[in-house]
Amino acid sequence: MKFKITLVAICLFAINAINAQESNAPKFGKGLFNLVGKDSTWTMKIGARMQFLAISNWENNESNESNFLVRRARLKFDGYAFTPKLKYKLELGLSNRDISGASPFTSNAPRYILDAVMKWNFAPNFELWFGQTKLPGNRERVVSSANLQQVDRSLLNSRFNIDRDLGVQLRHHFNLSDTFVVKEMLSISQGEGRNVTTGNLGGHQYTGRIELFPFGNFSSKGDYKGSDLKREKKPKLSIAATYDFNNNAVKNRSNQGSYMVTDTGFYETNINTLFIDAMFKYKGFSLMAEYADRDAKDPFAKNSDGSPLLKDGEQVVVQVGKGLNLQTGYLLKSNWEISGRYTNIELDRAITGKNPESQYTLGLSKYIVGHKLKVQTDISHLEVENGNNELMWRLQFDIHF
Repeated sequence: MKFKITLVAICLFAINAINAQESNAPKFGKGLFNLVGKDSTWTMKIGARMQFLAISNWENNESNESNFLVRRARLKFDGYAFTPKLKYKLELGLSNRDISGASPFTSNAPRYILDAVMKWNFAPNFELWFGQTKLPGNRERVVSSANLQQVDRSLLNSRFNIDRDLGVQLRHHFNLSDTFVVKEMLSISQGEGRNVTTGNLGGHQYTGRIELFPFGNFSSKGDYKGSDLKREKKPKLSIAATYDFNNNAVKNRSNQGSYMVTDTGFYETNINTLFIDAMFKYKGFSLMAEYADRDAKDPFAKNSDGSPLLKDGEQVVVQVGKGLNLQTGYLLKSNWEISGRYTNIELDRAITGKNPESQYTLGLSKYIVGHKLKVQTDISHLEVENGNNELMWRLQFDIHF
């Protein structure tokens, strides 16, 4: 109820601001409203987007399960406050998938807030971020779900990503030469994911990332957008690495997954995650590669007396292992794109009991207005060693105001 009241208040504020401030109606895909204060000390762009998904799954080519849903429905607000050097971003999730995950750790409230972050350009080439937003983790996760090349992200992302968290980030960039650009990112966060209200339960999470651009920056930040919609006239390459250390983590996938609740509190262990990734684009061709590796100081969760921590009769463990994701596509002049993806996941079988799995995905996209208005479909075949194979078909319509 409180959220609905807040949402109505935001809408009323936007309507009043339109009447009271200088405003202009942007073209499609550039926001619903672009507001500028009379004294130009603040701006706000208000946007919305929706994704509608149809999905069917077959296991061993027999049983079929299908589903239709609003995959994502979101409101976005961004601009600057007082000075262009102090920017902000607020993104709210409205679909059930967006707000799911309510627990005592979120005060049993839906997780409406995706991003709530300030960005302060306090010196040349430096930015200080503070609030809740994506950590500088694997490339595929940092790419917005609105800018994906296929219907959704890969299995590597779902198994290893470090997603969003609360904390501070320091970002910097410099040029080694006229064309060679280097970007560095450092983050200190709470280490338990987004919308947590109970305070820090374990240690903190430390993340560092470095990105190399030997041929200069991509057009329109294309290193974090799927497909080569800008049809880069010269080859563009970004090579990057992230190291994440979650000190005394209390969840079984670093800051994601389930809390490891013991008889007296929480099981804590250090969790390390390494990402190496790259993006290449040239004349409509794109290639993205990612590698992930996660380990833990002691992956076997225990109670205070040293006995194994069990859930549903099984030992609770940290999901350690490695993954590889390769994705490529070619954009035709008609703005149809054919894409392919190969993903391999190998969780440590001796620890997790999980068998290796490989997924092959073939996708087809039609970009009507770039990523702002598009239709995408893909078909995936999942192979699980000594397990059941699965076939999945998806169709998604995406609109972004």
